[in-house]
This record gives sequence, C-alpha cells and structure tokens, in this order.
Amino acid sequence: MTARLVGLPAPDFVMESTKNLETLKEQAKLVDYEGKWLVMFFYPLDFTFVCPTEITALSDRADEFTDRDCEILGVSTDSVYSHRAWIHTSREDNGLGDIQYPLAADTNHKVSRAYGVLKEDEGIALRGLFIIDPEGVVRYQVVTDDNVGRSVDETLRVLDALQTGGLCPANWKPGQKTL
Repeated sequence: MTARLVGLPAPDFVMESTKNLETLKEQAKLVDYEGKWLVMFFYPLDFTFVCPTEITALSDRADEFTDRDCEILGVSTDSVYSHRAWIHTSREDNGLGDIQYPLAADTNHKVSRAYGVLKEDEGIALRGLFIIDPEGVVRYQVVTDDNVGRSVDETLRVLDALQTGGLCPANWKPGQKTL
C-alpha cells in the first residue's frame, strides 16, 4: 500500500465511467485531465449512507471547481451499471439524481490499490481524496475512515491554496496574504 503520493506523479488510470450515461462506453483516463486540476475522490460503495451526501455536495458546488479550472471524478469499486442505477435514483430515495461529474468504476481494484485506499479484505475503497495538478502531480491527499464525510469547503480551500503557488499558513483563506 502506498503511504505517500504527494509530490509524485499521479498513478495512471483507465476506468469505465458514467461520462456517457446512456452507453457507458466512455472511459475516464488520467490523460483526459492533463492541463487541468483534478479532484479525484474514492468512496466505499454505491447505495450507502454517507457516500451520497459527499457526492451530491460536490455536485451541487461543481461550478466552483469549474471556475478554478478543476474537474471532479468520483471512484468506487462498484460497476458503471450500479453507478448509473444510483444516478437514476432520486435523492429522496437515497440516490444521487443528476450529478455534474462522472463516476468511475474500479472493478479490478487496480486504481484503488495504486492510490493506497483499497481495503483488501473487503474489496472496497476507503474515503480518499486527491488533488492532482495540471502536470499530473499529486499535490494533496487525505484518507479518512468510512464513517466521516469530507468537507467541500475544505477541499476548495486547499485547492485555492495550492493554486496560489505560495506558502499558506494554517487556516489560510482566499484573499489572505501568503507567507
């Protein structure tokens, strides 16, 4: 299991995805994101409890990432068919409804393993979030317990800090001076 990816080239990936929700034939590839920032996050399973709160929270604020020239990609070890069914399920019924970015299927566990988030004994991913810069280098990673959802505000704050290119002190916020 890889402990640290920060500062290293992001592990390459090619996965089936919901980029084309009808055909499910368009893959998500690391090369697709060259020249842009990427927030790639892993979550344990479709049709669960904490996961949809994160996925929909990111989707509801996707424009804020787009404004920062950043794309979002969600990844789990479920199939694209499960992803599509979850997207076609309304939020009121514990589904996702329409979301503003694709979900990718790491059914062979290669990507989860390469990013160090695979729970080998269960065959599912931990909650891992990675910010990859336009050159394909991992600049931020956080992995948490499955019980704790991630903060969109914090993800945006870290993205903003990374994009300054400066030294950002604790609790730095956009508009504040860097060191």
